[in-house]
Amino acid sequence: MEQKDWETLSPEEKKKALYLKQKRLLDTFLEHGTITQEQYDKSLHDMTEKMEMQDVEA
Repeated sequence: MEQKDWETLSPEEKKKALYLKQKRLLDTFLEHGTITQEQYDKSLHDMTEKMEMQDVEA
């Protein structure tokens, strides 16, 4: 996402974009075997709760 696009987003849209970016990073770690499925599940769960993103589908 370009800087000018980022600046036009609402705080909630920025939060969602950050969440999705972080989830993609976790996905990559899991795909490359950097983390286990158990670590992935815990990290995703904790991040989802802390960022209050339970309703977001990626």
